[in-house]
Amino acid sequence: MEAKKTQIERAAEAIKNAKFLTAFTGAGISVESGIPPFRGQGGLWNKYDPRMIEISFFQENPEQSWSEIKKIFYSSMKSAKPNPAHLTLAEWEKQGLLKGIITQNIDNLHQEAGSKTVYEFHGTVNYLVCTVCGKRFFHTDVDLNQDMPSCPECRGLLKPDFVFYGEGIPRGAYDNSLKLASKSDVMIVVGTSGEVMPACHMPVIVKQNGGTIIEINTLPSTYTESISDFYFEMKAGEILPALAEAVKKLN
Repeated sequence: MEAKKTQIERAAEAIKNAKFLTAFTGAGISVESGIPPFRGQGGLWNKYDPRMIEISFFQENPEQSWSEIKKIFYSSMKSAKPNPAHLTLAEWEKQGLLKGIITQNIDNLHQEAGSKTVYEFHGTVNYLVCTVCGKRFFHTDVDLNQDMPSCPECRGLLKPDFVFYGEGIPRGAYDNSLKLASKSDVMIVVGTSGEVMPACHMPVIVKQNGGTIIEINTLPSTYTESISDFYFEMKAGEILPALAEAVKKLN
């Protein structure tokens, strides 16, 4: 326990002394909010067919895809609330300590927690985009009871505004994430296996620039033995508030 306490103190010092602190988050940070991960034990793809969010399958079978998409993303996620990990990052940003978050998540929980600078690498479930005219609509402004939700403007087929398999990363999200990672001298990596390209390269950029990586994951990731300076094999909702307390003691 003493060794772990020392590691918490050392990581807290790195956070407090950071010139440009950032966070990179994946599905693991939202598991404590009741949102299952896509892969691994209890993952969504153990229950649902991942083809439902392949862009070619969606285009050819929109009604079938939408039937599953509503279950996966709009029924299961609507009751999720930010957990202490989301809230800690939001508070650090409010204090001016954290400069921004790069997230692979599409659940909007960082924003609900109060975070302002959030780059959604894979888009968001909160908006729908028309596949015909390209207009975006907040999901509550659309009748999701339709078998195939249609555009209020042109009646074209709507698609959730997150990245489907076979689609590219939104240019703005990629460029902003790259800028944030390039400026960062300390990055907190939370709840990601580090396997999804090109998002997984963001912590690598920080490390290549001489930065410090603080990793929080319940299981080792591709970062653990390669680039992580600190590794906390714990739930994010437990260790992030503990780190916040340790940072306060340094003030």
